[in-house]
Amino acid sequence: MKLRIILSAIALFGFGLVAQAQDNIKIGYTNVEALMSLMPEMEQIDADIKDYGMQLQTNIQTKTQNFQREVQSYQQAAQTMTEDARAAKEKELQQLQQEVQKYEQDAQTSYQRKLSELLEPVQNKVFNAINSVAAEHNYSHIFSETAGQAPVLLYTKEADKFTELVAEELGIDLPESMPENPELPTRAPGNN
Repeated sequence: MKLRIILSAIALFGFGLVAQAQDNIKIGYTNVEALMSLMPEMEQIDADIKDYGMQLQTNIQTKTQNFQREVQSYQQAAQTMTEDARAAKEKELQQLQQEVQKYEQDAQTSYQRKLSELLEPVQNKVFNAINSVAAEHNYSHIFSETAGQAPVLLYTKEADKFTELVAEELGIDLPESMPENPELPTRAPGNN
């Protein structure tokens, strides 16, 4: 009988500790993309990025049409050209084709950079609001709902020292400020 009472007391004590620990944890989820899409600035951003994309597309079409004209001109004159002149023109056409392909790649990169640049102020506004609301309502962690991917942590309380605990378990010292995007060494395939 005494053993049951002791075991019950231990179980209740353990349950009380778990319940108390859970009181300090308040987890929330949000959809950053949905919040951003509702921001009034997004209408102007959408118009600006469409205009920019159209400009890039027009430039690509112009360069492609110029290249095609050069190819047609070469095809019409190829039979009357000397061997050296044909070889030189073919080399010139290859360079033009490479320039068009490079411009297309550069245009894609430029488009992505412009989109990021336009979205940055809206993202900052949304993330600042998330941090403010999380702190105000005493959330310990906020995750972003992402379609088909694992949730992304958006916010954690300053008092959450999980990294320090793991470092202690591993026996390593942490620097005073952690790098935001540390680079890890990589090995070339096949090298051990």
